Amino acid sequence: MITLTCPTERALDKYLAAHRNSLFTYNSVGATCRESPAGFDVDRHRVFLGHGRGDFERAKQALRAWKMIPAEIGAIHAGDAPLAPGAEVALLLRTPLVWWTNAARIIYTFDGPAETSRIERFGFAYGTLDDHVECGEERFSVEWRADDDSVWYELVAFSRPRHWLAWLGYYFVRWQQARFRRLSGIAMQRAVNESDAFQESAEATPCTTN
Repeated sequence: MITLTCPTERALDKYLAAHRNSLFTYNSVGATCRESPAGFDVDRHRVFLGHGRGDFERAKQALRAWKMIPAEIGAIHAGDAPLAPGAEVALLLRTPLVWWTNAARIIYTFDGPAETSRIERFGFAYGTLDDHVECGEERFSVEWRADDDSVWYELVAFSRPRHWLAWLGYYFVRWQQARFRRLSGIAMQRAVNESDAFQESAEATPCTTN
């Protein structure tokens, strides 16, 4: 959905309702937790957040509040749906001339020990639906490592253009994706380190995000 101004909360709620039965636009649903499929650009970004249980809990809360979405690029609207598999979300992207709203659905979540009990992880992944400029999947996660007490944020994604404008502007899109990953890491570091990072509601109007 392309609009000249940022959509209102009511418009975004209607947008999500219209995509309740939308299909994923790719076959390898859930592949961000295993090997990425062929034919997609694969990206990974990992940043250090801090140490200890306190930083880990703050990082988890940051993900729950969608703080990893950099305001410089856009915002997320999730309506009243909980952070759980099957919930639809709308990703709003800022461009110089228009707002581009894209539909996605949460595929899986995880919270607890990883493959080894010495690493505790929290996160989730969402995949693109019919009305999305890209095709693919993105996973956001944080982990607390017992070996050195460190806390990390990681973003893993595979994607390829779906809309003709994304194909036409492929290299610009790839630059924007790299910028998104970098700013997402900075946003998570800021959320963990600023004591008042979680005072604002996760459902604040996306257009007022600063």
